Amino acid sequence: MCNLRIGHGYDVHKLVPNRDLILGGVTIPYEKGLLGHSDADVLIHAVCDSLLGALALGDIGKHFPDSDAQYAGIDSRLLLLRTAELIREKGWQIANIDATVIAEAPRLAPYIQAMRENITNVLGLPPDTVSVKATTEEHLGFTGQGLGIAAHAVCLLFRA
Repeated sequence: MCNLRIGHGYDVHKLVPNRDLILGGVTIPYEKGLLGHSDADVLIHAVCDSLLGALALGDIGKHFPDSDAQYAGIDSRLLLLRTAELIREKGWQIANIDATVIAEAPRLAPYIQAMRENITNVLGLPPDTVSVKATTEEHLGFTGQGLGIAAHAVCLLFRA
């Protein structure tokens, strides 16, 4: 039996007016926010999916369905906390997480450190185990046209 597991997660949400833009648990001043049942935090959703995927536990929609009213508007950090609890219950620990947010605007560099701190604090991890990066798509595709924001995340788990 392998004592290491790798997981990958991906999420995307549409940008719309009259919503807060929340990424990595940080509210970012911007004219639009992400549309979703919860707070639509694509970064945290991608991290959750990577953790769940590493153990073949399905995805965030399976564990926190948008058909369930208790998750309406929920802070995605609570979903991340519950995901981490599930990982620990299964006898695994998080070694590291590497995530990338894909957005043409707004500029995310000033918020990256706060995103990293939010994720490490929720997961109870040392700061050097979580990487968050941001990139654009040079005006290509739906993210490049400013229609939405996407995020990818990978994680490494080890048997506790």
